[in-house]
Amino acid sequence: MATTQLPGGPEPAATQDQETPTTQGKSAAIVRRELLLLGIALAFGFVLVPLAIWMVGNRILGPYTHGLEPAGGAMRLLGDFFVGLTHGSVIFWCVGLGPYFLICFVRLFWGVIRYTPATTPGSRG
Repeated sequence: MATTQLPGGPEPAATQDQETPTTQGKSAAIVRRELLLLGIALAFGFVLVPLAIWMVGNRILGPYTHGLEPAGGAMRLLGDFFVGLTHGSVIFWCVGLGPYFLICFVRLFWGVIRYTPATTPGSRG
């Protein structure tokens, strides 16, 4: 059945934004990718970064001591890190969320660098 388009534009029912299965699949893929990126960045920030801090600090500053205990170790530092998170210390949250914020900043910077404004036919110089 053929439909005719009105001179003023498409019919009002056609102007509504209806998601097709193709756009739903693309949206789901984007959400899945972003959640995977978030999960990896958070795992990295909450586990691997504190352990890397311990490793570098252990080599440069000496062994980590927990209070009066001379043998703190990496797991003790990780435990203290999570205690700091539960107490709401901003610096601990910056360490944990830092990798994700770094990824977001790099993506924003890359988007600004690659941005090319759309040219209109009348704006040629």
